[in-house]
Amino acid sequence: MSEGGFHVHGPHDHEIEHAAHTGDRFSGRIAVMTAIFATLGAGMGYMAGATQNAALLHKNEAAIRRTEASDQWNFYQAKSSKQNLAELGAVLASGADAERYRGEVDRYKKEKGDIEKEARALEAKSKAAEDESELSLHEHHRWAQSMTLIQVSIALAAITLLTRSRGLLVISYGAAAGAVALAALAFAHV
Repeated sequence: MSEGGFHVHGPHDHEIEHAAHTGDRFSGRIAVMTAIFATLGAGMGYMAGATQNAALLHKNEAAIRRTEASDQWNFYQAKSSKQNLAELGAVLASGADAERYRGEVDRYKKEKGDIEKEARALEAKSKAAEDESELSLHEHHRWAQSMTLIQVSIALAAITLLTRSRGLLVISYGAAAGAVALAALAFAHV
């Protein structure tokens, strides 16, 4: 705070220091509640950031799985093209060549079935990751809303210190209660 004799006070630091020296219980209570609100706000801010990161990680996972599924569908299409050429070869060829082409047609059908299963599984994983991302983002919004309300309650507490208005004190506590309620909803994943 002070370095080389230079000291800067925050907006309500002087009032808090004055209350501490004069024994002003009203200001002392508000100072304690402001510290509690700030501590709650720090936790809410951390959770808001953590859930936002989780949403981004899930979104990234969904994109990766979607790309892998697309690769599998492209592989499936290539096998379909090869199967079509083998079918054409079986029609145009005769004897042993025709049998060889029919064998290739059967092989490509089997390979396509395996590829299709893999592509659909990757699409399902992508959808699940996308759903997780949406849930995490919703939870992030709840944490961000609670953090915003707790910051409003801290600002109102500072104004209350300066104005000594009991009405603002009640509003500050109400905003803090709303912040805690939103944080509880976020914690419950609602």
